[in-house]
Amino acid sequence: MDESHDVARDRAGWRLRPPLLALLGALAALAVQQLLDRGQSGTVSYIEPAAWRIATATAIGTGAGALGFGMERNRWWWAVLFAGVVGAFAGLIFYWNGGGWRVWSDWHTASLFLAIAIAVPLFQTARDQGGWRFPYPEVHGHAWTNVVLWCACWLFVGVVFALAWLLAALFDLIGLHFLRDLLRHSWFNALLFGGGFGAALGLLRERDTVVRLLQRVVTAVLAVLAPVLGVGLLIFLISLPFTGLHALWDATKSTTPILLSCVIGALILANAVIGNSEEEEATNPVLRFGAMALAVAMFPLAVVAANATWLRVSQYGLTPDRLWAVVFVALASAYGIAYLLAVARARGRWAKRARVSNLQLAFVVAGLGLFLATPMLSFNALSTADQLARLESGKIAPEKFDWSALAFDFGESGKAALKRLARSKNATIAARAKDVASKDNRWAVASVDWERSEADLLVKRLRVLPVAIPVPLELRKVLTNYDGCGNNGSDRCTILYSASSTEAIAIPQSCIDKNAQDPVPNTHGSGFIGRGWDGCGPARYRLTAGIWGKVEGAVAPRSPAERAALKAGDAAGKVEIRPVPARRVFIGGVPVGDPFE
Repeated sequence: MDESHDVARDRAGWRLRPPLLALLGALAALAVQQLLDRGQSGTVSYIEPAAWRIATATAIGTGAGALGFGMERNRWWWAVLFAGVVGAFAGLIFYWNGGGWRVWSDWHTASLFLAIAIAVPLFQTARDQGGWRFPYPEVHGHAWTNVVLWCACWLFVGVVFALAWLLAALFDLIGLHFLRDLLRHSWFNALLFGGGFGAALGLLRERDTVVRLLQRVVTAVLAVLAPVLGVGLLIFLISLPFTGLHALWDATKSTTPILLSCVIGALILANAVIGNSEEEEATNPVLRFGAMALAVAMFPLAVVAANATWLRVSQYGLTPDRLWAVVFVALASAYGIAYLLAVARARGRWAKRARVSNLQLAFVVAGLGLFLATPMLSFNALSTADQLARLESGKIAPEKFDWSALAFDFGESGKAALKRLARSKNATIAARAKDVASKDNRWAVASVDWERSEADLLVKRLRVLPVAIPVPLELRKVLTNYDGCGNNGSDRCTILYSASSTEAIAIPQSCIDKNAQDPVPNTHGSGFIGRGWDGCGPARYRLTAGIWGKVEGAVAPRSPAERAALKAGDAAGKVEIRPVPARRVFIGGVPVGDPFE
């Protein structure tokens, strides 16, 4: 009785909560800003903060958020302890993963915050119950309410900044620029953001009844979509035996993400229909049928997603992203099996079993997410070992191997593998590994692969004169530039090149065709204008110090005597025209392009 009274009293209101959370948010945001802002201007190259700074900022921000959502007047010290543990775990895991902004775009971070998002409503329920008890209506209610609060607080922050800039513009009209100047400082924006978010969270949590009513409205709206998605998924699954799975692979390379998104959507909408308890279940038979259809469809969708993931792994080997896909498919399958069994065993009363499964799986997902957030299980190392085995066994050719992924997606394991491959007995692998190791970004590696691919394709449309002989790879690479043979797969190209020659001359077929076209009447004057393309002519290449390069036709520097003679001749008016011998390309006896020299 006393415990229920305490919870009811907390939800009735706590006047100190809004100012406390506003102060907490402002101080936490300011601390994060001071840790991460190195005082660099736009003219200075950006320097990433040290790993400990990013990890500490993550700990402070995460801990403050957990405290804001978890704090109540009753057992407030539980919330402080919980927030401290959550913040410490977040910061240590970030630092353990190597720190840096790179970690924020990693799946490890997604796993960490998924675990925290599940842990918070579980803590809120235990706090209200005063022990390790988790009534499903309370857990589910807190989870949905937290989502609504999160979105509403971000909306409030946006309104706060819009209002601040509006007032700054208003004060500017009368010559008062203090607010505009303050908004140009990062520390002031941090205070405004943190204070606004905390104040919104405190004010909304003071109106718990309104927020829970809003949560019910949101779930009621979402529930209406359950029959739509349910029927759509059933039609999709019924159609698969007739269309075949190959239609999925032919349509897109994103089969697994699309299917998993459908499973997540089905899970959310099904729970919007079944509610927190039997009393909150939708009574409309259309909605109930839609939720049951979603429950039945989840597992088959997960099976198809698993098949798609297996095909990608078997064809292209393991990568960190594919291993994460395996994890997500496994979780989707777990939910799919639980919901399918609930429908099979309880039929019309399946929702009760589904709610029990939700609570059990919540603990599993939170624990698994926390474990996968740590580097204890290295997907990079597993992927590297698998890809190296494929390369060294000959299952994949060196030119088809994804070198950029090994260098930039597999972390330290990939970089160590590159060093090992650079000492390979296979000369092709060793040379490619050394070349990739010298690049500092994936685009440089990709450009090398693209150049090689284009150079290989050029062979199919290349005519070599006077004798058809193989053209060196390095020469073919420069020939694919736009001012040589280009990379248009339909445009043939002729090259004058002899074995062991240090010079080559190339001209694309399109250029020859344009020079051979008839002139057309000049509609803006008299005479005719040519149909040839200005500047269209042969391109000249020369081998210098082992490197093929285009000769741009630059004039050699004048000697001092020649420069003196030029000045004297100009002063004396000695300007004349003389015929000189020149090298030039002739096709069928007709000159094409400008003389070389």
